[in-house]
Amino acid sequence: MNFRVLTARGQARLGRMELPDGRVVHTPAFMPVATRAAVKGLDLDDLALLGTEILITNLFHLMLRPGVDVVASLGGVRTFMGGFRGVVAMDSGGFQVYRMDTLRSVDEEGVVFRSPYDGEEVRLTPEGVMEAMEAMGVDLRMVLDEPSPYPVTAHEARRHMERTTRWALRALAHHRKGGYGGAVFGIVQGSVYPELREQHARELSDMDFDGYAIGGLAFGEPSVERNRAVEAAVRHLPGDRPRYLMGVGYPEDIVDAVDRGVDLFDCVLPTRNARKGTLFTREGRLNLRNARHARDEKPLDPECSCPVCLRYSRAYLRHLLKTGEPSAPRLLTLHNLWFYMDLMRTIRHHLREGTWEDFREGFRSRWRTESPQEEDHVGSPIFSLGGGAGSPQSPA
Repeated sequence: MNFRVLTARGQARLGRMELPDGRVVHTPAFMPVATRAAVKGLDLDDLALLGTEILITNLFHLMLRPGVDVVASLGGVRTFMGGFRGVVAMDSGGFQVYRMDTLRSVDEEGVVFRSPYDGEEVRLTPEGVMEAMEAMGVDLRMVLDEPSPYPVTAHEARRHMERTTRWALRALAHHRKGGYGGAVFGIVQGSVYPELREQHARELSDMDFDGYAIGGLAFGEPSVERNRAVEAAVRHLPGDRPRYLMGVGYPEDIVDAVDRGVDLFDCVLPTRNARKGTLFTREGRLNLRNARHARDEKPLDPECSCPVCLRYSRAYLRHLLKTGEPSAPRLLTLHNLWFYMDLMRTIRHHLREGTWEDFREGFRSRWRTESPQEEDHVGSPIFSLGGGAGSPQSPA
């Protein structure tokens, strides 16, 4: 994998990631979450329409169903998915195991847990994660890590961080000894403690990973603490490698992290919220279940050019959602992911044109996060794709 920073505006950077076979990812980029090798409700034609250059899937789920051997025997994860043409990143599943609480145990060798499907005991080790990702032909590979809960003491966060370091050493050594392909990412831990984030970033940088993820955030910590932790980590990561903030997040979180030098993002928010009827628009968040939309003939977002907004009214989409029509989650998911992809294209446009600071400040002043229970927020558009930012299919 070759990664180049094309231009920078402060810490924010416009980049290009290219794989040996010519596949390209323009950064900053958002990776739709395909947990079980599928983005819920969408197919490959939808992903192509969105201009998806990269997505992320999860080893924890694929190793349980259908199994690593099945995916490998069918040509690897991209072929298994039906021939996805973009780049596939894969998380080890450390976060999923972490959330299992009583169903897991962690020791120096790795993690032991019982499958939520059949109760069978399963073990994840740093070496086993690398072997599984190699077998499935994954492009960007996350090492096994141990995230800290929030809140957590500095002592506990350090213990998790140090174990993640030892696992990272083992994973990278196994990858290199086996002559495996793909790009390996180390994962910076340390919870919300800047001194731990700085230390861990320096330690992982010395190992010379192909890329670096920042994990263990978006666990409920205040945004000011998250931003401080990101700043501390980025400050000590090499500038010529991609940086990936795991599990983040809301549009305002992405803008904040880009401004701090992050290149890659993933989050279930656009897809999960869509299935519940919460939509992202340039005027803020919209709760489609609100009765006010029952006769609303407007599209979800008047400035959006997605196929959903070009054709359907809020009233019709609300009807589909309220009556449980299977088409509702698909259409709403398509819109939300279109919003996120448009946001990333707009960010890249302003980085390239030298107007990043103006965009950043305008976005922060206009965006307002609201819970689905609150009234819809209507105001000035948060961003516009005007000025040559490109078509939906264009990475520009």
